[in-house]
Amino acid sequence: KIEVLGRCRHNELPFQVNRSREADETQRLKYRYLDLRNPAVKNNIILRCNVVAALRAAMIEHGFMEITTPILTASSPEGARDYLVPSRKHPGKFYALPQAPQQFKQLLMASGFDKYFQIAPCFRDEDARADRSPGEFYQLDMEMAYAGQEDVFPVLEDVLPPIFAKFGTYNVASEAPFRRISYREAMDKYGSDKPDLRNPLVLQNATDFFGNSGFGVYDNLAKEGKTVKAMTVAGIADKPRSFFDKLDAFAKEEGMGGIAYVALAAAGAKGIARFFSEEKMNELKDKFGLKEGDAVLFMAGAGVKFDKFSGRLRNKVAEELGLVDENAFKMCWIVDFPFYEENEETGAVEFSHNPFSMPQGGMDALLNKNPLDILAYQYDFVCNGVELLSGAVRNHEPEIMYKAFEIAGYDNSVVDNKFGGMISAFKFGAPPHAGSAYGMDRLVMLLLDEPIIRDVILFPLNGKAQDLMMQAPNFVTEQQMKELHIKTDLEEKK
Repeated sequence: KIEVLGRCRHNELPFQVNRSREADETQRLKYRYLDLRNPAVKNNIILRCNVVAALRAAMIEHGFMEITTPILTASSPEGARDYLVPSRKHPGKFYALPQAPQQFKQLLMASGFDKYFQIAPCFRDEDARADRSPGEFYQLDMEMAYAGQEDVFPVLEDVLPPIFAKFGTYNVASEAPFRRISYREAMDKYGSDKPDLRNPLVLQNATDFFGNSGFGVYDNLAKEGKTVKAMTVAGIADKPRSFFDKLDAFAKEEGMGGIAYVALAAAGAKGIARFFSEEKMNELKDKFGLKEGDAVLFMAGAGVKFDKFSGRLRNKVAEELGLVDENAFKMCWIVDFPFYEENEETGAVEFSHNPFSMPQGGMDALLNKNPLDILAYQYDFVCNGVELLSGAVRNHEPEIMYKAFEIAGYDNSVVDNKFGGMISAFKFGAPPHAGSAYGMDRLVMLLLDEPIIRDVILFPLNGKAQDLMMQAPNFVTEQQMKELHIKTDLEEKK
């Protein structure tokens, strides 16, 4: 017999369950419990559970202890907006939900726990992107005492490859030990600090080729101190001029001055080749590995903005030509990040990555080097152009920490106020330590080759950080507000 245990009381469904992924996202999120009945959606969550279980087992096998750190904590300047929680017992004061367990895990190292990890919830009030969900996310957070970069890398290179091998969509993956690329090399060759190595195109510095080449535009730019980059692309010399014009238009739309090119077509050299002597053309062929049928693209500019543009052009050309290997996981470490960067608007020196990192060279570097020349013991793990993991060797010396923050414009009182617990612990003596964290949502997204991160999260917020299913955020009662000693100051809608 058939017995109905829970009948549907609606005359019609908001969407067909087995085709829910074709439905409007607003409807999917509002009725997420129906969306999850679709096996294609449900299987993503099941795989996520299995990945978490496998990672947990691997970390425990490596001798790490799973320790849960607090959720209610103090606000601190860590790069994103905090979610604040008003205190009922302390009028006018607020807790903050942790952007990451950073300070707590470092305190664990000072407390004598040598190997820590947790699947940690993190909260950041930031805008959504395809690979970043607003509100909350989970990361596998880990830290090791008496450790440096060379101790962290082998652990992760042992833990992560089996995860990709067992759960990944693709059978091809980079093998450990993974390639290490300095930040500067990544920006020079790939125009990105998270390069997609499935793209075979590489950028070269071509500044010394110009100056007196005969092509006045780039000769003048080179003399002015601009950087000229070149990118050799095989087999496109016979493409119509419209192909190159399209790339030139793209460069101008990006705020750059356009591009130039030389193409060795069957009918003869095209582009700016007419400006070069025979000797210069031979130099060009040798320097950029140009053969008949190939073309070399040139672009010029300065600074990080130019580097990033060159990376976008590299990706665009590869996409246009179908050069990206869509069936592989290509992984690398990015190392030697700059410790500081210059604010483009104010010119102020700011931390570029993680303020708790140890500067390479320690106190001597802080005292005697140009801040913008100081490197940090910081590292990212990148897979298919996605930053999956960030980590660093931590700064465990109070004097070095005070000086590092001073250079970034914070005096000692700010450090004591914002990071008082950690700096106090370090004054009692702390071991050198290092660690990292990688996003679970982003990892599962990569493994499944899902284009949108919300499809691997159980009950995600939408792009406006709203929970349409639970109707959050929402208003609370006047009594609740009174108990928390807060009032709202909302502009009336006209």
